[in-house]
Amino acid sequence: MKTCSPATTPNRADFGFDQPYSSLGSEFFSAVRPFGLPAPRLSLVSEDASRLLGLHLESTDPEALQSWAELFSGTTLPAGCEPISTVYSGHQFGNWAGQLGDGRAHLLGELAAPDATQNCGYARWEVQLKGAGRTPYSRQGDGRAVLRSSIREFLCSEAMWHLGIPTTRALCLVTSSLPVARERMETAAVVTRLAPSFIRFGHFEHFSYSGQHAALRRLVDWTIARIDPACADAANPALALLQGVVARTARLMAQWQCVGFIHGVMNTDNMSMLGWTLDYGPFAFMDGFDPAHTPNTTDRAGRYAWGRQPAIARWNLLALAQAMLPLLGNPQDAMDAVAAFEPQFSQAMRSQLQNKLGLGAPQGGDDDLVDAWLAAMAANQADWTLSFRRLGSLSSNSDSPIPETLQSLFTTRPQQFQAWVADYRQRLRQQGHADAERKLAMDLVNPRFVLRHHLAQHAIAQAEAGDFSAARELMAVLRHPYAQQPEHAAYAAAPPQDAEAPALSCSS
Repeated sequence: MKTCSPATTPNRADFGFDQPYSSLGSEFFSAVRPFGLPAPRLSLVSEDASRLLGLHLESTDPEALQSWAELFSGTTLPAGCEPISTVYSGHQFGNWAGQLGDGRAHLLGELAAPDATQNCGYARWEVQLKGAGRTPYSRQGDGRAVLRSSIREFLCSEAMWHLGIPTTRALCLVTSSLPVARERMETAAVVTRLAPSFIRFGHFEHFSYSGQHAALRRLVDWTIARIDPACADAANPALALLQGVVARTARLMAQWQCVGFIHGVMNTDNMSMLGWTLDYGPFAFMDGFDPAHTPNTTDRAGRYAWGRQPAIARWNLLALAQAMLPLLGNPQDAMDAVAAFEPQFSQAMRSQLQNKLGLGAPQGGDDDLVDAWLAAMAANQADWTLSFRRLGSLSSNSDSPIPETLQSLFTTRPQQFQAWVADYRQRLRQQGHADAERKLAMDLVNPRFVLRHHLAQHAIAQAEAGDFSAARELMAVLRHPYAQQPEHAAYAAAPPQDAEAPALSCSS
Protein backbone atom coordinates (compact mmCIF):
# COMPACT_ATOMS: atom_id res chain seq x y z
CA MET A 1 0.00 0.00 0.00
CA LYS A 2 1.43 3.37 -0.99
CA THR A 3 2.15 6.05 1.58
CA CYS A 4 1.03 9.63 1.17
CA SER A 5 4.53 10.96 0.69
CA PRO A 6 5.75 13.75 -1.58
CA ALA A 7 6.24 11.16 -4.32
CA THR A 8 2.60 10.09 -4.28
CA THR A 9 0.87 13.30 -3.19
CA PRO A 10 -0.69 14.56 -6.40
CA ASN A 11 -0.80 18.31 -5.89
CA ARG A 12 1.84 19.77 -3.58
CA ALA A 13 5.46 19.11 -4.40
CA ASP A 14 6.77 20.49 -1.09
CA PHE A 15 4.42 18.37 1.02
CA GLY A 16 6.00 17.49 4.34
CA PHE A 17 5.39 18.30 7.98
CA ASP A 18 7.65 20.28 10.28
CA GLN A 19 7.35 19.73 14.04
CA PRO A 20 8.84 22.86 15.68
CA TYR A 21 6.76 22.53 18.88
CA SER A 22 8.93 19.61 19.91
CA SER A 23 11.89 22.01 20.24
CA LEU A 24 10.34 23.36 23.46
CA GLY A 25 11.41 20.23 25.33
CA SER A 26 10.23 16.74 26.12
CA GLU A 27 8.08 17.94 29.02
CA PHE A 28 5.73 19.62 26.55
CA PHE A 29 4.60 16.59 24.57
CA SER A 30 4.69 12.87 23.94
CA ALA A 31 5.71 11.42 20.61
CA VAL A 32 2.92 9.05 19.68
CA ARG A 33 1.88 7.52 16.40
CA PRO A 34 -1.83 7.57 15.52
CA PHE A 35 -3.62 4.22 15.56
CA GLY A 36 -5.28 5.02 12.24
CA LEU A 37 -8.47 3.42 10.93
CA PRO A 38 -9.16 0.16 9.15
CA ALA A 39 -10.29 0.69 5.54
CA PRO A 40 -10.47 4.50 5.87
CA ARG A 41 -12.71 6.47 3.51
CA LEU A 42 -12.47 10.17 2.67
CA SER A 43 -16.10 11.15 3.21
CA LEU A 44 -16.16 14.95 3.49
CA VAL A 45 -13.74 17.60 2.26
CA SER A 46 -13.70 21.37 2.73
CA GLU A 47 -12.39 22.81 -0.51
CA ASP A 48 -12.00 26.18 1.21
CA ALA A 49 -9.77 24.71 3.91
CA SER A 50 -7.87 22.63 1.33
CA ARG A 51 -6.84 25.77 -0.54
CA LEU A 52 -5.30 27.17 2.64
CA LEU A 53 -2.72 24.37 2.47
CA GLY A 54 -2.36 24.41 -1.30
CA LEU A 55 -4.00 20.97 -1.45
CA HIS A 56 -6.77 19.68 -3.66
CA LEU A 57 -8.34 16.71 -1.96
CA GLU A 58 -11.28 16.51 -4.34
CA SER A 59 -10.23 13.95 -6.91
CA THR A 60 -11.69 11.29 -9.15
CA ASP A 61 -8.53 9.21 -8.89
CA PRO A 62 -9.24 6.31 -6.49
CA GLU A 63 -5.54 5.93 -5.67
CA ALA A 64 -5.20 9.60 -4.72
CA LEU A 65 -8.37 9.50 -2.62
CA GLN A 66 -7.13 6.43 -0.80
CA SER A 67 -3.79 8.11 -0.11
CA TRP A 68 -5.55 11.11 1.42
CA ALA A 69 -7.79 8.85 3.49
CA GLU A 70 -4.80 6.96 4.83
CA LEU A 71 -2.89 10.14 5.66
CA PHE A 72 -5.76 12.01 7.32
CA SER A 73 -6.81 9.04 9.39
CA GLY A 74 -3.27 8.55 10.65
CA THR A 75 -3.12 5.12 9.05
CA THR A 76 -0.11 5.81 6.82
CA LEU A 77 2.17 8.79 7.36
CA PRO A 78 4.76 10.47 5.14
CA ALA A 79 8.39 9.64 5.72
CA GLY A 80 9.82 11.81 8.47
CA CYS A 81 6.43 12.73 9.95
CA GLU A 82 6.71 12.49 13.75
CA PRO A 83 3.27 13.15 15.33
CA ILE A 84 3.02 14.40 18.88
CA SER A 85 0.31 14.94 21.49
CA THR A 86 0.72 17.88 23.86
CA VAL A 87 0.23 18.03 27.60
CA TYR A 88 -1.88 20.66 29.34
CA SER A 89 -4.04 21.04 32.43
CA GLY A 90 -7.18 23.00 33.14
CA HIS A 91 -10.27 23.96 35.06
CA GLN A 92 -13.38 22.03 34.09
CA PHE A 93 -16.77 23.37 35.20
CA GLY A 94 -14.87 25.70 37.53
CA ASN A 95 -12.92 22.95 39.29
CA TRP A 96 -9.22 22.21 38.96
CA ALA A 97 -8.92 19.02 36.92
CA GLY A 98 -5.14 18.67 37.02
CA GLN A 99 -3.21 17.24 34.11
CA LEU A 100 -5.15 16.72 30.92
CA GLY A 101 -3.68 16.82 27.42
CA ASP A 102 -4.45 15.79 23.86
CA GLY A 103 -6.39 12.67 24.73
CA ARG A 104 -7.52 12.01 21.18
CA ALA A 105 -5.53 14.52 19.14
CA HIS A 106 -2.31 13.96 17.21
CA LEU A 107 -0.41 16.95 15.86
CA LEU A 108 1.09 15.86 12.53
CA GLY A 109 3.05 19.08 12.36
CA GLU A 110 3.02 22.32 10.42
CA LEU A 111 2.65 23.25 6.78
CA ALA A 112 3.47 26.62 5.27
CA ALA A 113 0.49 28.61 4.02
CA PRO A 114 0.95 29.25 0.29
CA ASP A 115 -0.95 32.53 0.74
CA ALA A 116 -0.90 33.97 4.26
CA THR A 117 -3.63 36.46 3.33
CA GLN A 118 -6.03 33.49 3.41
CA ASN A 119 -4.82 32.65 6.92
CA CYS A 120 -5.42 35.93 8.77
CA GLY A 121 -1.79 36.81 8.11
CA TYR A 122 -0.35 33.71 9.80
CA ALA A 123 2.41 32.04 7.83
CA ARG A 124 1.84 28.43 8.88
CA TRP A 125 -0.95 25.99 9.72
CA GLU A 126 -0.76 23.27 12.35
CA VAL A 127 -2.43 20.07 11.13
CA GLN A 128 -4.05 17.94 13.81
CA LEU A 129 -5.97 14.66 13.70
CA LYS A 130 -8.85 14.30 16.14
CA GLY A 131 -10.01 10.77 16.88
CA ALA A 132 -7.07 8.71 15.60
CA GLY A 133 -6.57 6.68 18.78
CA ARG A 134 -5.23 6.70 22.31
CA THR A 135 -2.43 8.94 23.54
CA PRO A 136 -0.65 9.08 26.92
CA TYR A 137 -3.27 11.71 27.90
CA SER A 138 -6.38 9.69 27.06
CA ARG A 139 -6.94 8.70 30.72
CA GLN A 140 -9.87 6.23 30.62
CA GLY A 141 -10.83 7.20 27.07
CA ASP A 142 -10.26 5.26 23.87
CA GLY A 143 -8.90 8.22 21.93
CA ARG A 144 -11.57 7.84 19.30
CA ALA A 145 -14.18 10.21 17.92
CA VAL A 146 -17.47 8.94 16.55
CA LEU A 147 -19.09 9.83 13.25
CA ARG A 148 -21.88 11.78 14.92
CA SER A 149 -19.68 14.27 16.76
CA SER A 150 -17.12 14.42 13.96
CA ILE A 151 -19.71 15.56 11.42
CA ARG A 152 -20.90 18.21 13.87
CA GLU A 153 -17.38 19.55 14.34
CA PHE A 154 -16.63 19.43 10.62
CA LEU A 155 -19.80 21.32 9.69
CA CYS A 156 -19.72 23.84 12.50
CA SER A 157 -16.10 24.88 12.23
CA GLU A 158 -16.58 25.61 8.54
CA ALA A 159 -19.97 27.27 9.14
CA MET A 160 -18.48 29.55 11.78
CA TRP A 161 -15.66 30.57 9.47
CA HIS A 162 -18.12 31.64 6.79
CA LEU A 163 -20.10 33.57 9.40
CA GLY A 164 -16.91 35.56 9.92
CA ILE A 165 -16.17 34.14 13.37
CA PRO A 166 -12.57 33.11 14.16
CA THR A 167 -12.35 29.33 14.44
CA THR A 168 -10.18 26.32 13.85
CA ARG A 169 -10.85 24.87 10.43
CA ALA A 170 -11.88 21.40 9.30
CA LEU A 171 -9.95 20.06 6.34
CA CYS A 172 -11.64 16.70 5.92
CA LEU A 173 -13.53 13.87 7.57
CA VAL A 174 -12.33 10.30 7.25
CA THR A 175 -14.68 7.49 8.24
CA SER A 176 -14.45 3.77 8.91
CA SER A 177 -16.63 0.85 9.97
CA LEU A 178 -14.55 0.49 13.15
CA PRO A 179 -17.04 0.13 16.05
CA VAL A 180 -16.81 2.57 18.98
CA ALA A 181 -18.79 2.23 22.20
CA ARG A 182 -20.51 5.34 23.54
CA GLU A 183 -24.10 5.48 24.83
CA ARG A 184 -24.64 3.09 21.92
CA MET A 185 -22.37 1.38 19.45
CA GLU A 186 -21.23 3.82 16.79
CA THR A 187 -18.52 3.99 14.15
CA ALA A 188 -15.21 5.83 14.25
CA ALA A 189 -14.22 8.94 12.33
CA VAL A 190 -11.27 11.33 12.25
CA VAL A 191 -11.49 15.08 11.64
CA THR A 192 -8.39 16.87 10.41
CA ARG A 193 -8.28 20.27 12.09
CA LEU A 194 -6.24 23.31 11.10
CA ALA A 195 -5.11 26.31 13.14
CA PRO A 196 -2.13 28.62 13.25
CA SER A 197 -1.74 27.31 16.80
CA PHE A 198 -3.63 24.96 19.09
CA ILE A 199 -2.12 26.52 22.24
CA ARG A 200 -4.75 26.73 25.00
CA PHE A 201 -5.08 28.51 28.33
CA GLY A 202 -4.55 25.07 29.84
CA HIS A 203 -1.01 24.81 28.50
CA PHE A 204 -0.03 27.78 30.64
CA GLU A 205 -1.89 26.44 33.67
CA HIS A 206 -0.05 23.14 33.42
CA PHE A 207 3.45 24.56 33.64
CA SER A 208 2.58 27.26 36.16
CA TYR A 209 0.72 25.11 38.66
CA SER A 210 3.32 22.35 38.45
CA GLY A 211 6.05 24.87 39.29
CA GLN A 212 7.82 24.54 35.92
CA HIS A 213 8.42 28.25 35.53
CA ALA A 214 11.36 27.96 33.13
CA ALA A 215 9.15 25.91 30.85
CA LEU A 216 6.38 28.49 31.31
CA ARG A 217 8.75 31.19 30.11
CA ARG A 218 9.64 29.14 27.03
CA LEU A 219 5.94 28.63 26.33
CA VAL A 220 5.24 32.36 26.58
CA ASP A 221 8.13 33.18 24.24
CA TRP A 222 6.97 30.47 21.82
CA THR A 223 3.38 31.70 21.83
CA ILE A 224 4.42 35.30 21.26
CA ALA A 225 6.62 34.32 18.34
CA ARG A 226 3.87 32.22 16.76
CA ILE A 227 0.73 34.31 17.22
CA ASP A 228 1.55 37.83 18.49
CA PRO A 229 5.14 38.81 17.60
CA ALA A 230 4.59 42.49 18.44
CA CYS A 231 4.44 41.55 22.12
CA ALA A 232 8.17 40.80 22.07
CA ASP A 233 8.92 44.54 21.88
CA ALA A 234 6.78 45.41 24.91
CA ALA A 235 8.30 46.32 28.29
CA ASN A 236 6.71 43.13 29.66
CA PRO A 237 6.08 40.70 26.80
CA ALA A 238 4.09 38.28 28.97
CA LEU A 239 1.75 41.07 30.06
CA ALA A 240 1.34 42.22 26.47
CA LEU A 241 0.43 38.65 25.49
CA LEU A 242 -2.19 38.52 28.23
CA GLN A 243 -3.64 41.86 27.16
CA GLY A 244 -3.88 40.63 23.58
CA VAL A 245 -5.65 37.43 24.59
CA VAL A 246 -8.14 39.45 26.64
CA ALA A 247 -8.96 41.66 23.67
CA ARG A 248 -9.28 38.76 21.23
CA THR A 249 -11.47 36.79 23.61
CA ALA A 250 -13.74 39.78 24.22
CA ARG A 251 -14.34 40.16 20.49
CA LEU A 252 -14.95 36.43 20.09
CA MET A 253 -17.54 36.35 22.88
CA ALA A 254 -19.45 39.21 21.27
CA GLN A 255 -19.45 37.35 17.97
CA TRP A 256 -20.70 34.15 19.61
CA GLN A 257 -23.46 35.98 21.43
CA CYS A 258 -24.62 37.86 18.36
CA VAL A 259 -25.24 34.73 16.29
CA GLY A 260 -26.81 32.88 19.23
CA PHE A 261 -23.96 30.38 19.45
CA ILE A 262 -23.54 28.36 22.65
CA HIS A 263 -20.19 26.60 22.97
CA GLY A 264 -21.44 24.32 25.73
CA VAL A 265 -18.15 23.49 27.48
CA MET A 266 -16.00 26.57 28.08
CA ASN A 267 -13.38 24.91 30.26
CA THR A 268 -9.99 26.62 30.37
CA ASP A 269 -8.51 23.76 28.35
CA ASN A 270 -10.98 24.60 25.58
CA MET A 271 -9.96 28.27 25.32
CA SER A 272 -7.58 29.29 22.53
CA MET A 273 -4.76 31.78 22.99
CA LEU A 274 -5.58 32.92 19.46
CA GLY A 275 -9.05 33.97 20.56
CA TRP A 276 -10.50 31.48 18.09
CA THR A 277 -13.33 29.03 18.60
CA LEU A 278 -11.83 25.69 19.67
CA ASP A 279 -13.28 22.23 20.35
CA TYR A 280 -16.83 21.71 19.11
CA GLY A 281 -18.46 19.40 21.63
CA PRO A 282 -22.01 19.97 22.93
CA PHE A 283 -22.55 23.22 21.00
CA ALA A 284 -25.74 24.67 19.56
CA PHE A 285 -27.10 27.68 17.76
CA MET A 286 -30.05 29.20 19.57
CA ASP A 287 -33.52 28.51 18.20
CA GLY A 288 -36.05 30.08 20.58
CA PHE A 289 -34.20 32.71 22.60
CA ASP A 290 -33.57 31.65 26.18
CA PRO A 291 -30.52 33.25 27.80
CA ALA A 292 -30.36 30.38 30.32
CA HIS A 293 -30.22 27.67 27.67
CA THR A 294 -27.31 25.27 27.32
CA PRO A 295 -27.28 22.21 25.06
CA ASN A 296 -24.85 20.40 27.38
CA THR A 297 -26.66 17.74 29.42
CA THR A 298 -23.62 17.49 31.69
CA ASP A 299 -23.95 21.16 32.64
CA ARG A 300 -26.86 20.79 35.04
CA ALA A 301 -26.21 24.15 36.73
CA GLY A 302 -26.14 26.03 33.43
CA ARG A 303 -22.60 27.32 33.93
CA TYR A 304 -22.02 27.52 30.18
CA ALA A 305 -25.43 28.81 29.12
CA TRP A 306 -25.64 31.51 26.43
CA GLY A 307 -26.16 34.32 28.90
CA ARG A 308 -23.19 33.32 31.04
CA GLN A 309 -20.59 32.90 28.31
CA PRO A 310 -19.05 36.39 28.66
CA ALA A 311 -18.72 36.04 32.44
CA ILE A 312 -17.18 32.59 32.07
CA ALA A 313 -14.73 33.91 29.50
CA ARG A 314 -13.63 36.52 32.04
CA TRP A 315 -13.33 33.78 34.71
CA ASN A 316 -11.13 31.77 32.37
CA LEU A 317 -8.99 34.82 31.64
CA LEU A 318 -8.50 35.28 35.37
CA ALA A 319 -7.32 31.66 35.57
CA LEU A 320 -4.90 32.35 32.71
CA ALA A 321 -3.64 35.51 34.41
CA GLN A 322 -3.11 33.56 37.63
CA ALA A 323 -1.08 31.01 35.70
CA MET A 324 1.06 33.74 34.13
CA LEU A 325 1.74 35.57 37.41
CA PRO A 326 5.28 34.16 37.77
CA LEU A 327 6.18 36.10 34.62
CA LEU A 328 4.03 39.18 35.19
CA GLY A 329 5.58 40.40 38.42
CA ASN A 330 2.87 42.76 39.66
CA PRO A 331 -0.48 41.03 40.40
CA GLN A 332 -2.27 44.33 39.85
CA ASP A 333 -1.06 44.38 36.25
CA ALA A 334 -2.72 41.00 35.75
CA MET A 335 -5.97 42.22 37.34
CA ASP A 336 -5.96 45.37 35.22
CA ALA A 337 -5.39 43.35 32.06
CA VAL A 338 -8.40 41.13 32.74
CA ALA A 339 -10.51 44.07 33.91
CA ALA A 340 -10.29 45.39 30.35
CA PHE A 341 -12.40 42.44 29.19
CA GLU A 342 -15.75 43.85 30.30
CA PRO A 343 -15.59 47.23 28.51
CA GLN A 344 -14.07 45.62 25.42
CA PHE A 345 -16.77 42.96 25.29
CA SER A 346 -19.52 45.48 25.98
CA GLN A 347 -18.31 47.80 23.24
CA ALA A 348 -18.03 44.95 20.71
CA MET A 349 -21.43 43.54 21.65
CA ARG A 350 -23.18 46.90 21.52
CA SER A 351 -21.59 47.76 18.20
CA GLN A 352 -22.66 44.49 16.63
CA LEU A 353 -26.20 44.68 18.00
CA GLN A 354 -26.44 48.25 16.76
CA ASN A 355 -25.61 46.99 13.28
CA LYS A 356 -27.86 43.93 13.55
CA LEU A 357 -30.81 46.24 14.31
CA GLY A 358 -29.89 48.61 11.47
CA LEU A 359 -29.55 51.58 13.81
CA GLY A 360 -26.55 53.21 12.18
CA ALA A 361 -24.59 55.73 14.25
CA PRO A 362 -25.43 55.43 17.97
CA GLN A 363 -27.91 57.86 19.47
CA GLY A 364 -29.10 58.43 23.00
CA GLY A 365 -31.52 55.74 24.09
CA ASP A 366 -30.17 53.08 21.71
CA ASP A 367 -28.89 50.88 24.53
CA ASP A 368 -32.34 50.85 26.11
CA LEU A 369 -33.92 50.05 22.74
CA VAL A 370 -31.54 47.13 22.20
CA ASP A 371 -32.13 45.81 25.71
CA ALA A 372 -35.90 46.03 25.21
CA TRP A 373 -35.58 44.05 21.95
CA LEU A 374 -33.69 41.28 23.68
CA ALA A 375 -36.22 41.29 26.52
CA ALA A 376 -39.10 40.97 24.05
CA MET A 377 -37.32 38.13 22.28
CA ALA A 378 -36.73 36.31 25.56
CA ALA A 379 -40.31 36.85 26.78
CA ASN A 380 -41.62 35.32 23.57
CA GLN A 381 -38.77 32.82 23.10
CA ALA A 382 -38.59 34.18 19.59
CA ASP A 383 -36.27 32.41 17.19
CA TRP A 384 -32.91 34.17 17.42
CA THR A 385 -31.83 33.93 13.79
CA LEU A 386 -35.24 34.51 12.21
CA SER A 387 -36.09 37.47 14.45
CA PHE A 388 -33.07 39.49 13.43
CA ARG A 389 -33.29 38.50 9.78
CA ARG A 390 -37.00 39.23 9.42
CA LEU A 391 -36.78 42.51 11.31
CA GLY A 392 -35.07 43.94 8.25
CA SER A 393 -38.37 43.71 6.35
CA LEU A 394 -40.23 45.91 8.87
CA SER A 395 -41.29 49.25 7.44
CA SER A 396 -40.39 52.38 9.40
CA ASN A 397 -43.86 53.72 8.56
CA SER A 398 -46.06 53.40 11.65
CA ASP A 399 -49.15 52.92 9.45
CA SER A 400 -47.72 49.82 7.78
CA PRO A 401 -48.66 46.45 9.25
CA ILE A 402 -46.02 44.36 10.93
CA PRO A 403 -45.10 41.53 8.52
CA GLU A 404 -46.85 38.33 9.56
CA THR A 405 -43.59 36.38 9.23
CA LEU A 406 -42.13 38.61 11.95
CA GLN A 407 -45.26 38.92 14.09
CA SER A 408 -45.63 35.14 14.20
CA LEU A 409 -42.39 34.86 16.20
CA PHE A 410 -43.81 36.94 19.08
CA THR A 411 -47.09 35.28 20.04
CA THR A 412 -46.56 34.72 23.78
CA ARG A 413 -46.45 38.39 24.73
CA PRO A 414 -47.33 40.22 21.51
CA GLN A 415 -48.13 43.50 23.25
CA GLN A 416 -44.57 43.78 24.55
CA PHE A 417 -43.25 43.24 21.03
CA GLN A 418 -45.70 45.69 19.45
CA ALA A 419 -44.78 48.39 21.96
CA TRP A 420 -41.13 47.87 21.09
CA VAL A 421 -41.88 48.10 17.36
CA ALA A 422 -43.46 51.54 17.89
CA ASP A 423 -40.29 52.79 19.61
CA TYR A 424 -38.08 51.16 16.99
CA ARG A 425 -39.96 52.73 14.11
CA GLN A 426 -39.69 56.14 15.71
CA ARG A 427 -35.93 55.66 16.01
CA LEU A 428 -35.70 54.57 12.36
CA ARG A 429 -37.56 57.66 11.19
CA GLN A 430 -35.11 59.85 13.11
CA GLN A 431 -32.32 58.11 11.26
CA GLY A 432 -33.86 58.94 7.92
CA HIS A 433 -32.47 56.05 5.88
CA ALA A 434 -34.55 54.33 3.22
CA ASP A 435 -36.03 51.03 4.37
CA ALA A 436 -34.51 49.16 1.42
CA GLU A 437 -31.07 50.53 2.23
CA ARG A 438 -31.43 49.52 5.87
CA LYS A 439 -32.62 46.02 4.98
CA LEU A 440 -29.65 45.52 2.69
CA ALA A 441 -27.25 46.50 5.49
CA MET A 442 -29.04 44.28 8.02
CA ASP A 443 -28.96 41.28 5.69
CA LEU A 444 -25.18 41.58 5.55
CA VAL A 445 -24.83 41.07 9.31
CA ASN A 446 -27.85 38.89 10.16
CA PRO A 447 -27.35 35.38 8.78
CA ARG A 448 -30.22 33.59 7.10
CA PHE A 449 -28.58 30.19 7.59
CA VAL A 450 -26.90 28.72 10.66
CA LEU A 451 -26.13 25.13 11.63
CA ARG A 452 -29.37 24.36 13.43
CA HIS A 453 -29.44 21.19 15.49
CA HIS A 454 -32.16 19.49 13.48
CA LEU A 455 -30.28 20.10 10.24
CA ALA A 456 -27.12 18.58 11.67
CA GLN A 457 -29.10 15.62 13.01
CA HIS A 458 -30.59 14.94 9.59
CA ALA A 459 -27.16 15.01 7.97
CA ILE A 460 -25.82 12.70 10.68
CA ALA A 461 -28.67 10.20 10.28
CA GLN A 462 -28.09 10.06 6.53
CA ALA A 463 -24.34 9.67 6.99
CA GLU A 464 -24.78 6.87 9.51
CA ALA A 465 -26.77 5.12 6.79
CA GLY A 466 -23.84 5.62 4.41
CA ASP A 467 -25.10 8.67 2.52
CA PHE A 468 -23.07 11.89 2.91
CA SER A 469 -24.98 13.89 0.30
CA ALA A 470 -27.09 15.69 2.93
CA ALA A 471 -23.95 16.76 4.79
CA ARG A 472 -22.37 18.01 1.58
CA GLU A 473 -25.47 19.98 0.59
CA LEU A 474 -25.76 21.47 4.07
CA MET A 475 -22.11 22.48 3.99
CA ALA A 476 -22.62 24.15 0.62
CA VAL A 477 -25.54 26.18 2.00
CA LEU A 478 -23.60 27.23 5.09
CA ARG A 479 -20.76 28.58 2.93
CA HIS A 480 -23.06 31.53 2.11
CA PRO A 481 -24.93 32.22 5.36
CA TYR A 482 -25.94 35.80 4.51
CA ALA A 483 -27.16 35.15 0.96
CA GLN A 484 -30.87 34.70 0.28
CA GLN A 485 -30.49 31.33 -1.51
CA PRO A 486 -34.24 31.00 -2.20
CA GLU A 487 -33.76 27.48 -3.53
CA HIS A 488 -32.64 26.45 -0.04
CA ALA A 489 -35.40 28.15 1.95
CA ALA A 490 -36.04 24.96 3.94
CA TYR A 491 -32.61 25.30 5.56
CA ALA A 492 -33.56 28.74 6.89
CA ALA A 493 -36.80 27.64 8.58
CA ALA A 494 -37.28 27.16 12.30
CA PRO A 495 -37.09 23.55 13.47
CA PRO A 496 -40.28 21.50 13.16
CA GLN A 497 -42.40 21.43 16.31
CA ASP A 498 -41.61 17.76 16.84
CA ALA A 499 -37.84 18.27 16.46
CA GLU A 500 -35.78 17.33 19.48
CA ALA A 501 -34.04 20.19 21.28
CA PRO A 502 -30.24 20.03 21.40
CA ALA A 503 -29.24 17.76 24.28
CA LEU A 504 -25.64 16.66 24.01
CA SER A 505 -23.12 15.26 26.44
CA CYS A 506 -19.45 16.12 26.68
CA SER A 507 -18.69 12.61 25.41
CA SER A 508 -20.25 13.50 22.06
